[in-house]
Amino acid sequence: MLQGLSHQAREAKSWPFEQARILLDRILRLRLSDAERDLASALIAQGKFDELVRTLPEAFARPVVFQCGYGASGLPHMGTFGEAARPTMVRGAFRALTEDAIPTQLIVFSDDMDGLRKIPDNVPNRAMLEEDRDKPVTSVRDPFGEHESFGAHNNARLRAFLDGFGFDYTFMSSTETYKSGRFDEVLLRILERFDAIQAVMLPTLGEERRATYSPFLPISPKTGRVLQAPTLERHLDRGTIVFPDEDGTLTEVPVTGGHVKLQWRPDWAARWTALGVDFEASGKDLVDSVRVSNRLVKVLGGEPPEAFHFELFMDENNQKISKSKGNGLTMEEWLRYGTPESLAYYMYQSPKSAKRLYFDVIPKATDEYLSHLDAFNKARGESDRPAIDNPAWHVHRGAPPQKGSPVSFSLLLNLVSAADASTGDILWGFLERYLPGATPQSEPLLDKLVGYALNYYEDFVKPSKKFRAPDAKERAAMEELSKRLKALPADADAEVIQNEVFEVGKTAGFEPLRAWFGALYEVLLGQPTGPRFGSFAAIFGLARTTALIDRALAGELTAA
Repeated sequence: MLQGLSHQAREAKSWPFEQARILLDRILRLRLSDAERDLASALIAQGKFDELVRTLPEAFARPVVFQCGYGASGLPHMGTFGEAARPTMVRGAFRALTEDAIPTQLIVFSDDMDGLRKIPDNVPNRAMLEEDRDKPVTSVRDPFGEHESFGAHNNARLRAFLDGFGFDYTFMSSTETYKSGRFDEVLLRILERFDAIQAVMLPTLGEERRATYSPFLPISPKTGRVLQAPTLERHLDRGTIVFPDEDGTLTEVPVTGGHVKLQWRPDWAARWTALGVDFEASGKDLVDSVRVSNRLVKVLGGEPPEAFHFELFMDENNQKISKSKGNGLTMEEWLRYGTPESLAYYMYQSPKSAKRLYFDVIPKATDEYLSHLDAFNKARGESDRPAIDNPAWHVHRGAPPQKGSPVSFSLLLNLVSAADASTGDILWGFLERYLPGATPQSEPLLDKLVGYALNYYEDFVKPSKKFRAPDAKERAAMEELSKRLKALPADADAEVIQNEVFEVGKTAGFEPLRAWFGALYEVLLGQPTGPRFGSFAAIFGLARTTALIDRALAGELTAA
């Protein structure tokens, strides 16, 4: 699937390929000697990646590691999904660039050992959570009563969605990595280089915080809470620190084995070092934190990963989406109204631009995804070289389906609206006439879109429909349109109908012409925008369309 694409990938312009090329340069720079890099460059120029890996097996024995983090103190939201989707797209581009010869791995890392500092607004049993405040999230009781802890609940929610979408990833729990000893070596190194770590961190803090700051957050043996406590003593010989417990008692604990948790910037650096992370994408709000963590990695003797910064998602009020607030969309909500592929497409497009993430973006994202899929398949029929810069290639990790939907989502929404449809059978009654031989079985994507359109219409369109009466100019034009459509044969196609609509609008003097189409949508459908009117009328049926116009002119729609 990904073989034979190296040459194209070296020229591709889409952002995942740009990042993949940067990442390949990093791997060659860090893992090969000067002489080996010369050899590698010659083999890469010929697209001989299999030979490269066979010739230098030790350099490529360890996978190229992509990593993304998840804050398990709140329920997963769409931004969380984006943090996994974007590195997955870069990983797919890297695999194409390297002919899939160099092993790769995506780690989804849950920060579930963090103390629960703030109680999320969108969970039950908040009083119970208050009792567990400041304990590691995997020690906090599950307010939903379904898992052994709140952290386990949130991790399960995240993994269920990632699994449902087909992500290839390795899940890692902060709690497990600390307690299993996987971080022990780097924790002892931080203990050893404590002063150098402090020299990086303290200038980034306020005066009051500097006085008590330590990279180690001890977990109280008495209360189980994660403490912001100063490190009073360090014992390198036995790998321990001494800190004042909540009751003031001086307490000594090992820094290994899950007895302490690192502050989040040192934690990030420790994770990158211990796991050998090569690539991490993060929000624009973390640029400074990445810069600090990069310096910490250097202190620990590691190499910072390649960083890719994306803009943040905003809710309907242009506020940053937050797990604790629960604003914006949840993954489940998007999937009630749109396909997983439309969600992945939304994550792909313009990652450097801030975007609203609310219900009203779903129809547009869905139709743009469908349009890109159609363009990919058209190009596939004209060339044996896949259009790897097409967003559909990235959404489907190099294997887009060969068939999309013959009907757009916006058109389905307007069909539901005009027919006031309540079931898929009603919609399919129209679709089967418009698409002879089409069935839910032969058009599975269209059938899914039918279900999404019914949900979206019921929850968002129907409650906000607001019909208006036409003004004198619009009334005259609609009377003329009804007359012209009645004169057409019943099986007139969408293009013929669209031409009639255009001619009526131009003859009536609508300038710009979109004002004419806006009037049709507002008067006939009770909404400000709509699909290509000719396509709508062809599916809805000419007789039903003219009847709808006549009802609007008679005032029946506004009265309803």
